[in-house]
Amino acid sequence: MTAYYNEFDPFAASWLKELIKDGLITDGEVDDRSITEVSPSDLKGFKQCHFFAGIGGWSMALRLADWPDDRPVWTGSPPCQPFSVAGKQTGKDDERHLWPVFFNLIAECKPSTIFGEQVAAAIKTSWFDNLQDDLETESYASGMVVLPACSVGSPHKRDRLFFVANTIPLGDTKQPRLEGHARASYGKSQREEEIRPGSETGFWDESAIAYCRDGKHRPIPTEPTFFPLADGVPNRMGILRGAGNAIVPQVAAEVIKAFMVSEDES
Repeated sequence: MTAYYNEFDPFAASWLKELIKDGLITDGEVDDRSITEVSPSDLKGFKQCHFFAGIGGWSMALRLADWPDDRPVWTGSPPCQPFSVAGKQTGKDDERHLWPVFFNLIAECKPSTIFGEQVAAAIKTSWFDNLQDDLETESYASGMVVLPACSVGSPHKRDRLFFVANTIPLGDTKQPRLEGHARASYGKSQREEEIRPGSETGFWDESAIAYCRDGKHRPIPTEPTFFPLADGVPNRMGILRGAGNAIVPQVAAEVIKAFMVSEDES
């Protein structure tokens, strides 16, 4: 098997297995233990390692970016709860702050390239600054960018901090940069065609509005949009649970493609 997926949530781990079986993400092994129980020896022989794998968003993003399944890479989206505005924002004091555990594996195994993601609100806690300091001690160059889901045409904002880290060969002064890459553009006419005339909520009708704990109303699809779940309202909670535990692969793919372009240019 090519890929290793580490996902502690049983629901997401089961979803991963179905996606692998259907060939929608890279073939691999799903480890449903906590990352705190994973040792470097568990990762031997795998080309790709996906931590906090959710429902396989990073594997899908790599494929969307034409990153070969057998090209080495690590990905990880550490838990966002310590930094999310929807939580208590206890930051590094939260037991779910698992970057140090992830970094220990990085330091031991020295993967050549790492992609990751975190909620944008983590910036104000110096989360990326600390991450960058850690990576520099292991000779990684790193960069970050904040992108919303709507940057690739999704009908919601969902700001996320995406980062990439790459090993720096000794004496090499040329480092990949996250700049100069093409941005996806979506014309007004496309969006106008997607919004049904007469619908105040745009992409969805009024029956698909969810009331959230922060006091805001947000539209959600009435029918599932994630294969391989069956159609039907009873599956909505499963979809929301899976989506809440996932990145938007199309956005991550743009970050990956930008890195690949920078490699070609350096």
